[in-house]
Amino acid sequence: MKMRFAIGTGAIALVIIAAAGPLAFAQQAPAAQGPSGSTGSTGQMAPPTGTVEAPKTDPAEEAAYKAFFSLKSTDDKTVIKTGEDFLQKYPNSRYREGVYSRLAQAYYSEQNLDKMYASGDKALEINPDNVDMLVLEGWVIPHTYNPQDPDQERKLAKAEEYEKHALELIPKITKPSQMSDADFAKSRDGLTSQAHSGLGLVYFREGKGEDSIAEFKKSVALSGGTDATDFFVMGMEQKQLKQYDDAADSFDKCAKIPGSPLADRCTQQKDAVKKAAAAAPAAKP
Repeated sequence: MKMRFAIGTGAIALVIIAAAGPLAFAQQAPAAQGPSGSTGSTGQMAPPTGTVEAPKTDPAEEAAYKAFFSLKSTDDKTVIKTGEDFLQKYPNSRYREGVYSRLAQAYYSEQNLDKMYASGDKALEINPDNVDMLVLEGWVIPHTYNPQDPDQERKLAKAEEYEKHALELIPKITKPSQMSDADFAKSRDGLTSQAHSGLGLVYFREGKGEDSIAEFKKSVALSGGTDATDFFVMGMEQKQLKQYDDAADSFDKCAKIPGSPLADRCTQQKDAVKKAAAAAPAAKP
């Protein structure tokens, strides 16, 4: 699901089509859930052992939960209504973390960011190691940057904290039993790429050019370079640092992404940096 953002970047104003990665591990079958509603994302939650009595299950709740996760991921409005109804009926459900996580993704797709953050924050209250929500919120915050917001510095710090924590957790994720090795690797790499992309934009907002470029390079290495914004912002940073050849390459890759809304701007920037490189004084031997 794609979403349009209009974001200000100081000297740069972008209108981008930005696709947040799918919930890689939260949207698994109910069997993958831990007793407290853990999504299984970090591999740190496990059913109780020893003499601890397992919580009793409600057949109606189990059926409602399975029905919720059987909904098509493209039917966001139905996901939202069904998920909210589930939480209203079962406010203390052991599955509420997974429901909140999926609701956050659906609200993101519907461009309702206030409710996306509300649902994501509730999932993180239950499990601060929910990788899907850490990556999603940490990625959206810098994409919706508002320089007029007096709280923006704190929000960027939060996004940086979330993405760094996610990157610490992702290598520890245990593969869900019902997931193939290939799908698991693809989901893990997708989360890692998106976390680096989020960090790259955070550093760009903070004026940390070298750090921003390093994160974007890590992101595109894993994703294969499908996010035009990554290349555009990286190119602008490289241009600022007079890394003209690298900037031209970034803008060229941005322009060649099929359906990129930044294609024209990237082509213009590529031509501009080539002219700047030609006009730059030759390096002394």
